[in-house]
Amino acid sequence: MPKLIDGRAIAERVYAELRDEIARLKPRGLIPGLAVVLVGDDPASRTYVRAKDKMCRELGLHSVKLELPAATTQEALLARVDELNRDQQIHGILVQSPPPPQIDEAAIVRTLDPRKDVDGFHPLNVAKLALDDETGFVPCTPLGCLRLLRESGIALSGANVIVLGRSMIVGKPMALLLMRKGIDATVTVIHSRTRNISEICHRADVIIAAIGRPHFVSAEFVREGAIVIDVGINRVEDGESERGYKLVGDVDFDAVSGIAGAITPVPGGVGPMTIAMLMSNTIKACRQITSASE
Repeated sequence: MPKLIDGRAIAERVYAELRDEIARLKPRGLIPGLAVVLVGDDPASRTYVRAKDKMCRELGLHSVKLELPAATTQEALLARVDELNRDQQIHGILVQSPPPPQIDEAAIVRTLDPRKDVDGFHPLNVAKLALDDETGFVPCTPLGCLRLLRESGIALSGANVIVLGRSMIVGKPMALLLMRKGIDATVTVIHSRTRNISEICHRADVIIAAIGRPHFVSAEFVREGAIVIDVGINRVEDGESERGYKLVGDVDFDAVSGIAGAITPVPGGVGPMTIAMLMSNTIKACRQITSASE
């Protein structure tokens, strides 16, 4: 049996650390605040927003949940973001993706105060990641993947790591993060135009799959003992489920788990870590903003 990398258990260890940090901030009168903005009523987005708000409250953070109608205009959303930028009780702002089609998501991200951009998508934070500037914010999912690997005792220095996917949400920041001095992985990024994908992957010590294609990574991609981090969350039809579907990753778990040295399940792997890292980034933002103003 492969070693399962339990994201829920590791997330709980992160929360224990964060509770200690929050306790150290309280005597200074500081309560980290997170605002999550949801435009429209996409069911998956609504579920994510609820989970983020719930965790904020469990940790004792100041939580603001703004649910705006699907017809909200670009100008109205920009105005709400500007209000949050100026709100001294809010240290982190997240506008849930994807927004309705009339919203220019890139323009919204650029409007965020980069000091409060706890998703790590503002151009200034992307630049800080590329420059190894620790004051910037790293997107939550790549940060969570790194924590999973470290907590599992995976040696990354000099390791051959394959990242499948080149999105700004996971693939690109994941590659930049793994190349940082002190982490020192050797990274290859695979995308839709890459040739001989299975052959390249088969040489990897670590595979991080984030392409949004169910069961794309099959047994032929994975060499014996390789570490597999499955970022994908895909709905596939399942006639035996009451919901009519089940959640699967980008990795064919049944085929790959017998080969991998360690693997994340879906669900219960990367997912819990994404919210944990959002909470961590929010507390970091609170520390940095208040330190700058003192």
